[in-house]
Amino acid sequence: MSKPDELLVNVAALVESGQSNQMSLTVVTAGAVITGRLAPEAVWRQRVSEVLTDSARLGEFSAVFTAMPRMEGSPTHLHFHVARILQGTVGIPETGGMYRVSIEEVSAWTVGDFSYSDH
Repeated sequence: MSKPDELLVNVAALVESGQSNQMSLTVVTAGAVITGRLAPEAVWRQRVSEVLTDSARLGEFSAVFTAMPRMEGSPTHLHFHVARILQGTVGIPETGGMYRVSIEEVSAWTVGDFSYSDH
């Protein structure tokens, strides 16, 4: 999107306000379909930092995610947790992942997360 969808920006702003991390969303971006729940950026960064801290090989990168972002104006990114990239009938990863998606890159979206089937 050359101009981010104002409705999507408003959804992201409400999530960022800390009202809820239960908003399920599915987006199409750069040919990928990502489905899952949105989280405020600070919560998302903390969780990524925790995962990296627990890694023997990647622990040194955890500090990058603990720096607090400067919030000026409207949100520019969606922060997915418990999310999957849908590929055919499979959701990757099965357990859900952490994705950061630029709102400008979203070409389509819908409220709710899509199910997938392993059959």
